[in-house]
Amino acid sequence: MFKLSTLALVLASAFAAPAFAACPDASTSVTFGTYNSGVTNRAVAGTCTIDDQILDDEQQWGSQASFLAHVSKVSFDLLKAGKISATERVKLMAAAQASGIGNSIKVKLIGFNDFHGYIKAGEGSSSNPGVARFSTKIKALRAQNSLNAVVSAGDMIGASPLTSALFKDEPTIEAMNRIGIDFNSVGNHEFDEGKTELLRMKQGGNHPTDPFSGSGLPQDLKDGEFAGAKFDFLAANVVETESGNTVFPAYGVKSFLGNKVAFIGMTLEATPTIVSPSGVAGLEFRDEANTVNALIPTLQAQGIKSVVVLIHEGGFASGGMNGCTGVSGPIVDSVNRLHPEVDLVISGHTHAAYNCLINNSAGQPVRVTSAGQYGRNLTDIDMVIDTKTKNVLSIAATNLLTGTGATTAEDPALTDLVAHYNAAAAVPASRVIGKITAGITKTNNAAGESALGDVIADAQLAATASVATGGAVIAMMNPGGIRSDLPYNLASAGFAYDGAVTYGNAFTVQPFGNSLVTMTLTGEQIKTALETQFIGCNGQTQERILQISNGFSYAYTAANACNARITSMTLNGLPVDTAASYRVTVNSFLADGGDGFVVLKNGTDRLGGEVDTDAFEKYLQANPSGVAPGPQNRIVKN
Repeated sequence: MFKLSTLALVLASAFAAPAFAACPDASTSVTFGTYNSGVTNRAVAGTCTIDDQILDDEQQWGSQASFLAHVSKVSFDLLKAGKISATERVKLMAAAQASGIGNSIKVKLIGFNDFHGYIKAGEGSSSNPGVARFSTKIKALRAQNSLNAVVSAGDMIGASPLTSALFKDEPTIEAMNRIGIDFNSVGNHEFDEGKTELLRMKQGGNHPTDPFSGSGLPQDLKDGEFAGAKFDFLAANVVETESGNTVFPAYGVKSFLGNKVAFIGMTLEATPTIVSPSGVAGLEFRDEANTVNALIPTLQAQGIKSVVVLIHEGGFASGGMNGCTGVSGPIVDSVNRLHPEVDLVISGHTHAAYNCLINNSAGQPVRVTSAGQYGRNLTDIDMVIDTKTKNVLSIAATNLLTGTGATTAEDPALTDLVAHYNAAAAVPASRVIGKITAGITKTNNAAGESALGDVIADAQLAATASVATGGAVIAMMNPGGIRSDLPYNLASAGFAYDGAVTYGNAFTVQPFGNSLVTMTLTGEQIKTALETQFIGCNGQTQERILQISNGFSYAYTAANACNARITSMTLNGLPVDTAASYRVTVNSFLADGGDGFVVLKNGTDRLGGEVDTDAFEKYLQANPSGVAPGPQNRIVKN
């Protein structure tokens, strides 16, 4: 029910009943919350009642003092107008005091993570709802509480499908500007193209060399160029080595009726191990928990006692998207070391959805959430804050499906943006570059080998096998660089022929634009690289089984100790000699030691090659009858 909040508004058109069509309040006595004042509710201006003058059921108060001042003002005006007695005014004030209204407020936080530029519905994944449906869901949650904030735990951009990536992820920033999010903590993928490009994402301006930059709609541009993010990027633990300053602010603060909430944002400390070294040159990534804990006194000095951590680091748990059975991963250790002042942790990076309680350094449970990936889910969080002490009283969180198709309508405020970039990308995306005989997936078998990984490694070997291009005999591909399955397109769906592969398909699979690098490695160095695939071995933080080319094979025993798991390696049927030298092709990310494979930095006689997607296109064209899914028989797990 709509209720006027001040008598002044009522008296402005006194007794004009049509202006108060929503009046009167249905209650028979004036009630504040669950507290009955004992004052009979009755019409005092046209058909509007005492309740209508004092209360708006949806309104919250930043303190009880502000609510009492409001009741005092309205009741005094009613008394002067002869609408209530002095005794009734006393009762109203007593009831307002006893009601506790204003002693706490409820704030709604809407969290997400690992969006990765998935703005176009269905692109990259059939379960991708698209940013227009994502916006619809956010608007619905915001409508539940005007006191809200929308926050991201990193990887908003990077590793994106073509519709965003072709335009340097400017479409995603523009979409988030339209949605009106508040904060994005940086993730590792925000650093894919280095600090300078990330700063441009925030500050705006067109890319200095990319012809597709600045292609947005006029309303999203500034002076005809990319406008940058209208929301804050946060990076508490990313420090410039030379100056000691953070690249972006360590935290952001949002006030809710005078009650301040601090949002500390950061990425995982291990970012340099999974991003090309050139992308993080001159930067230091510090311990996450230590960084948060060091900031708490600064926030306390400002009177801020409600603290949310947005961290691009995560874990794994079973039990569905709101489950937390067997939670594991780096996020557990980080939360275990957090200061008790931290009230909520919104996490990401692992692309897993979970809703957990994990103990902090004082052994107290802290709510820890993750919304999965690609905008498929949102985390709906209700935080209740004590307006006197400024401490958080309670937190309730639920992961919700965004919804696709008929489940969730597209927000008209975003559809023109998506349609614009979809049309702009249509020509390069629809260009047919080859053919496959069946859909090829990135799903691993028990040994960690995927059919698509086999094919990509074969394409890279073919591109560098000649003496002129490197003389490679082995190619290895990191699994994290394979972002999507390769679908089997049908002529009946409008493609050139059954099995047609478009540039858009290929780009979605490998969106990073890495170039190929062929180097000389000894057999021992190859073995070291393979031994680095397993969690806890040679500093590896996550299992990353390298995909390998035809002719090369190896076996491993997972139960063996680190550096003793690779039990055999063969090349074209012959054992790999650990003392001999071999020409090996990897992408530029791996060549720089990415994903923890630091031994590859020691490769010698390096020769640069073409971009990975170009190599893949040539491989498809060299097999006009169609490329079949890889056999998944090159890696053996004992």
